[in-house]
Amino acid sequence: MMKTVNYFLPLAGLAVLNGCGGNGKKAEQKKPLNIVYIMTDDHAQQMMSCYEQRHMQTPHLDRIAAEGVRFTNSFVCNSLSGPSRAVLLTGKHSHKNGYTDNSSGAMFNGEQQTVQQLLQAGGYQTAMIGKWHLGSTPTCFDYWTILPGQGDYYNPDFITPEGTVRKEGYVTNIITDLSIDWLRQKRDTTKPFCLFVHHKAIHRNWMADTCDLALYEDKTFELPANFWDDYQGRIAAGKQEMSIDKDMTLIYDLKMLDERVEDHYKSLYIRQQDTLGTYGRMNAAQKAAWNRHYHPIIEQFKNAKLRGKDLAKWKYQRYMRDYAKVVKSLDDNVGRLLEELEKEGLLENTLVVYASDQGFYMGEHGWFDKRFMYEESMRTPLIMRLPEGFDRRGDIAQLVQNIDYTPTFLDLAGLPIPEDIQGVSLLPLLKGENPSDWRKSLYYHYYEYPAEHAVRRHYGVRTERYKLMHFYQDIDAWELYDLQEDPTEMHNLYGQPGTEELTKELKAELESLQVQYDDPVRNLN
Repeated sequence: MMKTVNYFLPLAGLAVLNGCGGNGKKAEQKKPLNIVYIMTDDHAQQMMSCYEQRHMQTPHLDRIAAEGVRFTNSFVCNSLSGPSRAVLLTGKHSHKNGYTDNSSGAMFNGEQQTVQQLLQAGGYQTAMIGKWHLGSTPTCFDYWTILPGQGDYYNPDFITPEGTVRKEGYVTNIITDLSIDWLRQKRDTTKPFCLFVHHKAIHRNWMADTCDLALYEDKTFELPANFWDDYQGRIAAGKQEMSIDKDMTLIYDLKMLDERVEDHYKSLYIRQQDTLGTYGRMNAAQKAAWNRHYHPIIEQFKNAKLRGKDLAKWKYQRYMRDYAKVVKSLDDNVGRLLEELEKEGLLENTLVVYASDQGFYMGEHGWFDKRFMYEESMRTPLIMRLPEGFDRRGDIAQLVQNIDYTPTFLDLAGLPIPEDIQGVSLLPLLKGENPSDWRKSLYYHYYEYPAEHAVRRHYGVRTERYKLMHFYQDIDAWELYDLQEDPTEMHNLYGQPGTEELTKELKAELESLQVQYDDPVRNLN
């Protein structure tokens, strides 16, 4: 069975009457709409000026929001790269698409139903360029070229159907070049298309393009109010290993190369062949520019002999500066792609979507990385530049989730939405409608433990005001937050007098979502 679609006709029936019925005018052909989906890795809403002005400006991303819509309550259902990509492609939660975590050997099953398969069958060209990070080989794409694993910032390898090739340069520029080349040279101009542009940026270890190295060096970033969080009342938060103070590495993360230090992270940074993107991959000119910038900083750092809170604050500033530089390059390249779409006459007939695979911690709770159901990592930026015929502008406040992308793309293409897809189309919201039956809660489930950063497995429910989560497996702990009174989630209300009825209601809603989405974890409760 298929979900009903009311907004566009399928490709075979895209003739639209010019004016009201019975006026005698000939029907004119309406061009089907294209889709360009731009995804970055670990891009925090806090580092986009269309969401927040504190840290930096992102004018090209802001243009997408200004010429379309900004979703102010956009979330993921599993805050981790590979699983989030699998959710995008299937419109289903992790337990349904089979890709729950990034553990060694994890592989996405490309034989299952995917959005690119359905679009391709409906007459669309499909292309995937950039970060895939799903272990398997892409399926049902007319064109694809992908990074192996996490990919590299400098002189990256790309896997293609013909084999692996290395390209000189900076990865964000190269992915944009490949996308522009596909638009100009490789697509069939007689067909509508869906182009996925998946960037490595802004993933750890935040290596900027050489032309951007000097940026933000004179900027002091505001320390989050809860940077020194002591995690009182939150057992799992106290057990994580993603602290800027304790877990962010000086060499690999912050580029403070010290020949006297021998450890695993140093080898990741300097060795010649590494899948994470290292100094060792650079050519002579790139290394020279890099060294001119970082050597003086390394010497200043060594001479300062920082300790304790002073060292933690210094690490935060270096992290923020490097991260912001990578965002700057990303924003510039989004501008290049928008300019190309405009130049080719495609912009007004194309839905341009920008999102990240999840949010990220920019020092909140003292952290970097993601994974937790807390706001900074469960939230993801989502902005869309709308094609002609969609007049909605400004903010959309309804609760949306990354399971909704697949049905939205199918709906836009005029294709039926299979009943087993768990997301819902966002097209009514893009058309300015306010459905009375829109969802009032979201479901979340994180699986990757034991693993890097030691974030425990947990699931939970988020409503417009409240959040209830349950950490399980090696611990059994519940957390409850009033997001209106405690937006930074510092005070766990679970078990406190006066919260009994609220807790009961949220647990009932949580169970209802687990039944709705058929998550087998409910049988363990």
